[in-house]
Amino acid sequence: MFQDKITDIFFDLDHTLWDFDKNSELAFEKIFKENHPAINTKLFVDIYAPINQACWKFYQVDKLTHDELRYKRLKDSFDALSYSISDEEIHQMSIDYITYLPENNILFDGAKEVLDYLNSKYRLHIITNGFAEVQYKKLKNSGISDYFISVTNSEKAGVKKPHPKIFEFALSLANTQKERSIMIGDCIDADVKGALTFGMEAIYFNDKNVQISNDIIQVNQLIELKKYF
Repeated sequence: MFQDKITDIFFDLDHTLWDFDKNSELAFEKIFKENHPAINTKLFVDIYAPINQACWKFYQVDKLTHDELRYKRLKDSFDALSYSISDEEIHQMSIDYITYLPENNILFDGAKEVLDYLNSKYRLHIITNGFAEVQYKKLKNSGISDYFISVTNSEKAGVKKPHPKIFEFALSLANTQKERSIMIGDCIDADVKGALTFGMEAIYFNDKNVQISNDIIQVNQLIELKKYF
């Protein structure tokens, strides 16, 4: 479908290639084992995951700062769990979480297979709203950093997806044009609608089978990308 016009493929990282939820649970498991053994990790993560997503949406539109996001997602989760914890403990946990998170590097099924397949035909890149130092560790520790010619993060670009300037920045860094590029990601607003509004093609990685408009191209598993390239 895109074979004749696309030369550059841009991926989101978290929740698209790198399985954030599974790796996050492992990081919390280590933290709670060391400092809060009474907490049920699975129960906490079930509460934390949607709160984290909601906080990221505010972060994307500059309604939360970097530090506020790291604090609020934990504070709100503990409040929802009715677990008493001090601000000092939350602050330390936010540091430990960011330290431990890239130590666990589970990728989505088919990630390396599809990267191998695409890498032989296209130039691959990353566009992420994630924190720069952590994202680079995730790429390196999961063994996929060598697939990507360029990595654009929101700190480097000065804006976050879906802002058009982050896509402009990524194209400039990749030395390509939007007419020859496509964005693949899990966030319908930041990745897909952001790219489409900017004028880039986009594919939605819809692993949770969310109901979306029929005019948006989607895959439920990464390996399905092969049929489009």
